[in-house]
Amino acid sequence: MAKEIKNLLINSIHNRIVSRFIASYFIGLLIDIGCGEKPYAEMAKPYVKLHIGVDHEETLHDKSNIDRFGTAYEIPAKDGEFDCALCTAVLEHLEEPDKAIKETNRVLKEGEYAIYTVPLFWHLHEEPRDFYRYTKYGLKYLFEKNGFEIVELKPLSGFCVTFAQELIYYIWRFRIGGKLNPLWWIIPVISLFIQGICYLLNKIDRSEEFTWMYLVVAKKI
Repeated sequence: MAKEIKNLLINSIHNRIVSRFIASYFIGLLIDIGCGEKPYAEMAKPYVKLHIGVDHEETLHDKSNIDRFGTAYEIPAKDGEFDCALCTAVLEHLEEPDKAIKETNRVLKEGEYAIYTVPLFWHLHEEPRDFYRYTKYGLKYLFEKNGFEIVELKPLSGFCVTFAQELIYYIWRFRIGGKLNPLWWIIPVISLFIQGICYLLNKIDRSEEFTWMYLVVAKKI
């Protein structure tokens, strides 16, 4: 519940935009790389015939929705098996992103699309498997180097959302000691208030060089 409150705004922004791009680019057989609990299954369902989730055996997430066990470096699939690929907030956790993008290219059919979401500004998380942050120029280089054409490269927010989100994570550090601590009750309310203000500010904030995350649509060429 705490994580849902902290991430309410960014999840809303992220999922709304991902949903729009899935509707525009996805068809047929979908490979979801690093699928975890497969949170985008319902979102993709109207557009794809089959949604195959891939994740590794040691994942910290519930494994019940994983269809094939493997890694982003060695996807258990034939060459050109899939019509589309999804990979959300995974690339920063991979030691060799170059190799992972090349592997996605291998399992996609020619002319088909992959959607990635990748952070620019974010605190350390899922340590120690947290290796990189990406600029739009680094992403363009990595995808083009590995057989893709960049079709869309969209920042998901401006400064206000990024600043507010990190501020919220910071103040949650003081929600300790259980329910006898007054901050236990106050911090979630403050967090929702901050997110409400930034939801409105994000409509006019165009400082996209401060985005917390990019969405990439890449076409296999």
